[in-house]
Amino acid sequence: MTQRGTFTKASVRDAPLDRSRVLARVDFNVPLTEGESGRTVADDTRIRAALPTIELIRERGSPTVLVSHLGRPKQGPDPALSMAPVAARLAELLGAEVRMAPAVVGPEVELEAERLGRGELLVLENSRFEPGETSNDPELAGALARLADVYVDDAFGAAHRAHATTEGVAHLLPGYAGLLLEREVRELTAVRDHPERPLCVVLGGAKVSDKIGVIDRFLDRADSVLIAGAMCFSFFRARGIQTGDSLVEEEGIALAQRVLERAEPSACELLLPIDLVAGRAFEATTEVRELDGIAVPDGWMGLDIGPRTAAEYSRVITAAGTVFWNGPMGAFELAPFASGTRAVGEAVAAAPGLTVVGGGDSAAALARFGLADRVDWLSTGGGASLELMEGKPLPGVEVLLDA
Repeated sequence: MTQRGTFTKASVRDAPLDRSRVLARVDFNVPLTEGESGRTVADDTRIRAALPTIELIRERGSPTVLVSHLGRPKQGPDPALSMAPVAARLAELLGAEVRMAPAVVGPEVELEAERLGRGELLVLENSRFEPGETSNDPELAGALARLADVYVDDAFGAAHRAHATTEGVAHLLPGYAGLLLEREVRELTAVRDHPERPLCVVLGGAKVSDKIGVIDRFLDRADSVLIAGAMCFSFFRARGIQTGDSLVEEEGIALAQRVLERAEPSACELLLPIDLVAGRAFEATTEVRELDGIAVPDGWMGLDIGPRTAAEYSRVITAAGTVFWNGPMGAFELAPFASGTRAVGEAVAAAPGLTVVGGGDSAAALARFGLADRVDWLSTGGGASLELMEGKPLPGVEVLLDA
């Protein structure tokens, strides 16, 4: 593996694992599906991403306690969000027994952890079954710390949250970065700090407010920033262009105006759509209309970039030395409005330079179009990847031991 970017934290490779029990924070926040045999994992991508770290720890002989959140349980334990199906899928992938703890912490869990033999695995219940998880409760962190001697964080997707399992416990145990966490930071900082030129940043999604930090950072650093998705309508509204019934983030209009003003003297080229595909409703069976421009008539909503925009964006992307993409170009989950995101995905996959794609909907789009294995790095973290690209410190990374 080519080492790109920078990483200044201690790695699990260098951790004193032998004869140490490990508490490993993983990101097993995966979709579940209900079938005849009960609930099972619908997409195991995040579980597979953690396997190299888990296997390294097992090869060193360490008993390992794995902890993750799953979904957003509202009020305490929810059987529909139990980690049991995840533990079962992990066992299948490893071809090894994986024990399931009865809770997140407590005397029974401590006993289960103490019983673990060399290389054996115990999965804790959903960390968000404990209300102290998201409030970073010191008592919960202390109870977690009693389960192990060493802490390993491999949950990049949760590294931007200062929770008990991602930050609190690392103040009580020596903390090391897992292989996935390290690779994520290296790949993303390579784009942010040491890109091959030209650097092209492609941003989609619904809200300007979600991406304003990345836009602000790269207006000073990128050669081109390409904007699409529903957030482009905040830019159009700022310019006084009709948006019809399109989704417009009202608070994003002022942010978009600020970006447009900053882009004027900037050396960075800010590109917005020049044509659109509109629908009467947000439905796959709706009436569809290709607009030659970007003004959306009343009664219609813009749901994808048009073919001329897709061609122009693809031209810029394939000429880039480095590409970072986060956010779809439109409602790609609806067949009539998938063409723009597909075209951009294919351009990113074909780009000759370094290609890095943020998680979330961008990852889902690449998977849908069969392109996921054709980019250099596909991040497992949506929000975490954006915050890292903005230059924000990630609590789950900052708290780990320095290299």
